[in-house]
Amino acid sequence: MSYSANIPMIGAIILPNIGGFAGGFITRKNLRPWYENLKKPDVRPPNWAFGPVWTALYSGIGYASYLVYKEGSGFDGPAKLPLILYGTNLIANWAWTPIFFGAKDLKLALYEINLITATAIGTGYMFFKIKPLAGYIFIPYIAWLGLATWLNYSIARDNPSPRIVEIEDKTE
Repeated sequence: MSYSANIPMIGAIILPNIGGFAGGFITRKNLRPWYENLKKPDVRPPNWAFGPVWTALYSGIGYASYLVYKEGSGFDGPAKLPLILYGTNLIANWAWTPIFFGAKDLKLALYEINLITATAIGTGYMFFKIKPLAGYIFIPYIAWLGLATWLNYSIARDNPSPRIVEIEDKTE
């Protein structure tokens, strides 16, 4: 395989990470004091783990999209609908960080992460029908979304007025 033949694969791997990198800037800007002062479950990954895990997951689902694109004849074949659903999943995923960390809307973020999970399950299933390996690659992503959904739910439940926490921090 020549170098130029790898470009679509590399592009597919990089694409989902673009939104992840952009979300990282929003997250870092809002960790202190807002996020750090929220009540969070004791059992959760450390903050530093989220970046590497998301990078690995995004790279994996990007590679899966390349496999489906290649095996399913791109947008001219049976891969068209699964790839559209995948694009919808990426957009929904990229929107979560600005909702949670930017707007600090924990409940809307919870609805959003449920949409992300539903579209991830659908995408994984549709990818599996075209290229089983691509569907299997979605399993860690869906599992991590389950953890992320639980964390979002727990934080929303335990912090009914998160913006008040931020205001209180500024007055101390």
